[in-house]
Amino acid sequence: MSEQHTEQTIKVRQVTDVHANWSNQGDLQNGKFSYQLILDNGVQEALIMPTPDDGKLLRDLIQDADTLYWDTEKEILIFGKID
Repeated sequence: MSEQHTEQTIKVRQVTDVHANWSNQGDLQNGKFSYQLILDNGVQEALIMPTPDDGKLLRDLIQDADTLYWDTEKEILIFGKID
């Protein structure tokens, strides 16, 4: 099995960094929030765009989680042990 094929078969990756972003959508328009998930130290990236209320909850869960994982196939954020 080649290394490239092995990389494609990985379905769950560890989130090693998270960047929060906000983008302007124009005058008198609500902006959009997003979180960029850096997976396995840059091997892959994912972008999630929660509502502002969900974004606050996600921020708290991300900060409280021991580890984070991203299911690349189902697009699910998995929280490790939460303190």
